[in-house]
Amino acid sequence: MDPEHAPGPPPPLEQALHAARALVLADLMSRGVAEADVVSLVEDSVAHRRWWVEQWPEGAGFLAGLVAQDVQDALLERYGRWPLCPVCGGGDPHALEVEPELGPDPHWVCHKAGVKVAAVGGLGGADAT
Repeated sequence: MDPEHAPGPPPPLEQALHAARALVLADLMSRGVAEADVVSLVEDSVAHRRWWVEQWPEGAGFLAGLVAQDVQDALLERYGRWPLCPVCGGGDPHALEVEPELGPDPHWVCHKAGVKVAAVGGLGGADAT
């Protein structure tokens, strides 16, 4: 290919969308729930968030947390709570929550124990349940 016409890196918006997708897919895979229908939920969220971030480009740093929340909400409607908390051993199983709800550097948090469990995309390093 002619170097003058070689494709450059994707635009920052696309990079942010791909990064958010990859982080959420990593969490789904680490918990063994990355089936085709669940991956479709991720794709739906990314498509929806593409429009959102086109309207508010300054929000690109918030995409990972928003996609994680979108997928978590969609899974709750179809399958149940996800991801289940690996910190609390007894009692009723409960899901982790994304914090901040709208901000950079999102983490999965157990509000019951008051601890950060893992960064979004890092559930594979937390004890699996």
